[in-house]
Amino acid sequence: MLHPAPSGSVVVVGAGMVAHRFVESLTSRDTDGRWSITVLGDEARGPYDRVGLTGVFSGRTPDDLALDPVVLAHERVRVETDARVTRIDRAARTVTTAGGSTHAYDRLVLATGSYAARLALDGFDHRGCFVYRTLDDVAGMRAWVAQRSAQLGRPLRGAVVGGGLLGLEAAGALQAEGVSPFVLQSNERLMSAQLDLGGAKALQRLIEARGIEVRTRAVTTRVDADKSGAVCGLELRDGTWEAVDIVVFTVGVRPRDELARTADLAVDARGGVVIDGGCDTSDPAIMAIGEVASFDGQCIGLVAPGYAMAEVAATRLLGGEAAFDGFDTSAKLKLSGVEVASFGDAFAETPNALDVTYADPVSGVYKKLVLSDDAQTLLGGILVGDASAYTSLRPLVGRALGGDPAAYLMPSDLAPAPQGDLPDDAIVCSCNGVTAGTVRGAVTEHQCADAAEVKACTKAGAACGSCFALVKKLVATELAASGKEVSNGLCEHFSFTRAQLFDAVRVSGLKTFTAIVERFGTGRGCDICKPALASILASLYSEHVLAGELATMQDTNDHVMANIQRDGSYSVVPRIPGGEITPEGLVVIGEVARDFGLYTKITGGQRIDLFGARLDQLPDIWKRLVDAGFESGHAYGKSLRTVKSCVGSTWCRYGVQDSVGMAVQLELRYRGLRSPHKLKFGVSGCARECAEARGKDIGVIATEAGWNLYVGGNGGFTPRHAVLFAEGLDDEGLLRAIDRFLMFYIRTADRLQRTAPWAAEYEGGLDALKAVVFDDSLGIAEDLDRAMASHIDAYEDEWAATLADPEKLTRFQSFVNAPEVADPSLAYVAERGQARPATDEERASGAVFIGGTTLAVRP
Repeated sequence: MLHPAPSGSVVVVGAGMVAHRFVESLTSRDTDGRWSITVLGDEARGPYDRVGLTGVFSGRTPDDLALDPVVLAHERVRVETDARVTRIDRAARTVTTAGGSTHAYDRLVLATGSYAARLALDGFDHRGCFVYRTLDDVAGMRAWVAQRSAQLGRPLRGAVVGGGLLGLEAAGALQAEGVSPFVLQSNERLMSAQLDLGGAKALQRLIEARGIEVRTRAVTTRVDADKSGAVCGLELRDGTWEAVDIVVFTVGVRPRDELARTADLAVDARGGVVIDGGCDTSDPAIMAIGEVASFDGQCIGLVAPGYAMAEVAATRLLGGEAAFDGFDTSAKLKLSGVEVASFGDAFAETPNALDVTYADPVSGVYKKLVLSDDAQTLLGGILVGDASAYTSLRPLVGRALGGDPAAYLMPSDLAPAPQGDLPDDAIVCSCNGVTAGTVRGAVTEHQCADAAEVKACTKAGAACGSCFALVKKLVATELAASGKEVSNGLCEHFSFTRAQLFDAVRVSGLKTFTAIVERFGTGRGCDICKPALASILASLYSEHVLAGELATMQDTNDHVMANIQRDGSYSVVPRIPGGEITPEGLVVIGEVARDFGLYTKITGGQRIDLFGARLDQLPDIWKRLVDAGFESGHAYGKSLRTVKSCVGSTWCRYGVQDSVGMAVQLELRYRGLRSPHKLKFGVSGCARECAEARGKDIGVIATEAGWNLYVGGNGGFTPRHAVLFAEGLDDEGLLRAIDRFLMFYIRTADRLQRTAPWAAEYEGGLDALKAVVFDDSLGIAEDLDRAMASHIDAYEDEWAATLADPEKLTRFQSFVNAPEVADPSLAYVAERGQARPATDEERASGAVFIGGTTLAVRP
């Protein structure tokens, strides 16, 4: 079937991120309707975010990764999926798909991207061998892990061949699926395209600390399979053999230039369609953009250069002047808990370049700045272990850094901010090529009132998001410079900060959202201010989270007093103070898990989580737990989660204090205490620190002289060590200090602010906080003491109270109009003797369990 070319027809071959950007740029600026666009993609789905592919292993769905569908729904855009182009007829100006359709064009844009490179070794195609490139690859990996682990009845061992950016993300993805992975890198260092040897060694230590083994100078020569054809091991060049159950190859990408080759377009000797600065190929009617395009002999597998090419191509088609001026190879690793960034001339290849290096092997930090020969101009850098300076330093490449360069390599809380304002032409968002001037112009010319509006207007921060903090800072500075008020308000409905709103509610005595918003705000509220106010009211008055109007203000988890899971089921987490539990208590938890078919796991917080409960099952489960003496562990709340402890002097020969007894006392004292963010405690019975107390918001470590109190630690995206707050406290002094510290935090912290940044940002720092707690410098110590005493006296278990209230129990139904019907969307498969949520592929196959009290195999 021939599709004739309408006047001004553009055919785009490829439907990835770069093609999507090209279409968006062309349609948004083609106000005269000069061009109509046909997009031909060879995948069954529309464009999606390949940069976020790893997010699928942490709960994101393919729909979450889909790019804005409005772009391709434009009236002058026609999209065909499953339409692989097999031939270009340059003379006739047509392309033909595998399905036999022929499309005519006036201008052709090749955006075919790249494919995962394949190693020429025996066994590459065995079952259980994968590449890591597309959503289909990810789905195949997950299905294989589920199937193979069920067959073998044990966790799998996996190998990732290739230790670059993608390989490390793939290793993290395997680990998220329960596979024990190891990485094989053929040369001497990880991420060799981005890191020098010092940075790579620091990264290797961080990766191995996550439980991912790394082997450098390890070349794979063969993959073996068992009798069923499933991968069972691989051989290395040094003759060693490793047993594996899954192999993922991430040895680079190659440009998909086969169409160009068969059409006799100029192709670089190393691959890729040769383009000039205008993205034109050797045929003036054909352009190439993205990873398939070779510019100055290079093809780069990053999205930012592809976006820049897309903008150039669109501009040229509209008659404008634009040129692609080279590749920005800046990169960040997207692996939870590991910060790595590389930018500019990271390897100091500029003649006479200098480098300044800071290394702290103990904390896993390595930083290097590359400077011009006069040590003034920033040329590039490498950041491992602490990449917080990346967003502010990368835009300054090629510019004077100002000040002592070594100061910028200090720990993030000591390093200065880059001096002076960013020049207008400094790139703020490399993914979308947005400059500081464009961000400022969005405020001054387009009247954007906040960072969210600037993001929508300019797309700064709309891709990987790593630059959004810098965007917010630029917006705030520009608003202030323009004489406009810079709001620190909670949201559009309240001009108060959280701390100001806390005081307003406390002084006014108001107890409902309606009364508070009428008095201090506007509108009907939103998902920012409602949960924040619910937390404030709970902190002040200790009312049940489902009492009256409070119930409508909670987020998903508090709304049903359980953590929602990826498949829509819920987890049940009874409180186990200090991790101490009787045999009878263990029996009850085991019986509940067995009778309701729940997945059980002992957590890092020394308690037991029960996963897979339906909404309608929660009351029945909690009835049995409450009757046995358990209460809510508040795993769903912004409140105290756990108090972790070692066995202390009760059993350990090194223990100098009863850490378990103190942990139980702390957990029972602060249970249910609502706060701006979650709270975690740790109590260690000696300086050996087995409870890891210095990684907690409140850390207590026993000494011969008493208790040492540490505050402001946390794990998460930006881990912090707690800092010493007081030494040698007795039991009474310890409790009083923690009481006041927590209550002051609850009253003055911002929404969703952990204790670590709150303490770091408090005016006067730690000394000022000590003065509040121990010297009553603000004259509020008695007030803080009374507030904590009020909380302790008013505490009641939320689940016990819910079970006694028929009205509250009506919330726990899968279907309002059929409360007796279970949710049919829940489905599970057996894994390691327990049930876990089924994948889409497993659901389609029918080999799943139906969620419910009794698990039965679906026929």
